[in-house]
Amino acid sequence: HLELIELGDLVPKQPSAKMDLFFELIDEALDGGHRVLVFSQFVTMLKILCKELEARNLTYCYLDGSTKNRQEQVRTFNTRREIPLFLISLKAGGTGLNLTGADMVIHYDPWWNPAVENQATDRAYRIGQQRTVYSIKLIARDSVEEKVLELQERKKKIIDATIEGGDGIPKSMEWEDVKELLEL
Repeated sequence: HLELIELGDLVPKQPSAKMDLFFELIDEALDGGHRVLVFSQFVTMLKILCKELEARNLTYCYLDGSTKNRQEQVRTFNTRREIPLFLISLKAGGTGLNLTGADMVIHYDPWWNPAVENQATDRAYRIGQQRTVYSIKLIARDSVEEKVLELQERKKKIIDATIEGGDGIPKSMEWEDVKELLEL
């Protein structure tokens, strides 16, 4: 999103095709009765999305590292079905939250560590979840985001190869495995 880059007084007419796609997804999700968790690694991006949600008169809950009333936000989202969206910074929302009020997760941008994204997605897959949960990653073509996905895949392959041998039997880590992990 161009507002992430400080451009001074310049106001872009079309700041983000990705945000346009995001709101198409949100419109479809809300029309389908879904409740959505939206994760971003950038608090600034979440604030941009908040501003646009408010312009569209859409209600939401919000949580980032500076949120003082975390459990209040979680309780509000889980109990008030008329609030369909919960915007959460990836770091603040990755652990310790039970968000079974949602049945859709959107990762607005990728993080290099797939385990962090998976932990965030797991907030909707908790005891008490009665609906199928859908997870979507928004990735801009020909961008650094594609490179982050490649890094995630390489990291996952190294971890998988380290934990299990080719036959699916767990193996012990050897010094070469540790060195390969640290090279990333």
